[in-house]
Amino acid sequence: MQPHDWSKFSLKLPIKANPQDIYNAWTTPAGLESWFLRQADFVGEGGIPKDKQQAITTGDTYTWRWFGYSDDTTETGKVLAANGKDHFQFTFGIAGTVTVSLKDVEGETLIELVQDHIPTDEKGKVDFHIGCQGGWLFYLVNLKSLLEGGIDLRNKNEKLKGVLNS
Repeated sequence: MQPHDWSKFSLKLPIKANPQDIYNAWTTPAGLESWFLRQADFVGEGGIPKDKQQAITTGDTYTWRWFGYSDDTTETGKVLAANGKDHFQFTFGIAGTVTVSLKDVEGETLIELVQDHIPTDEKGKVDFHIGCQGGWLFYLVNLKSLLEGGIDLRNKNEKLKGVLNS
């Protein structure tokens, strides 16, 4: 048996939706806020904030906030790649790098998320490998739910804390 590689993980999920709709859900602030984040702010070249409908591009920086967490809880990072159709990559704080790829498989769009460069100390294993993998599982399923059925599974009740869906 091979030892587990704690420095990365990969998740795949088929979604019955137009690939461009999936890509836009990842690469516009409004798209990210529809299934993943409470607030997605991006700043482009020259320090100019992006409009909510504006496409994210390589080199943009971001500040993200989630439902269920105060405004003090943020993630900041940088877009490393965005090709406009099927590949998106960004830094994810000290938790590593996230790459999202889309491809057509059997008439569905297969989304693959890879998080790598995860620190392999105990905190990295627990918080970023196990913790982020669990978080991405929920949010990928929420993206599928929203695009295929129109149902957002996130908890938006600010009085409910520490629940699975926020």
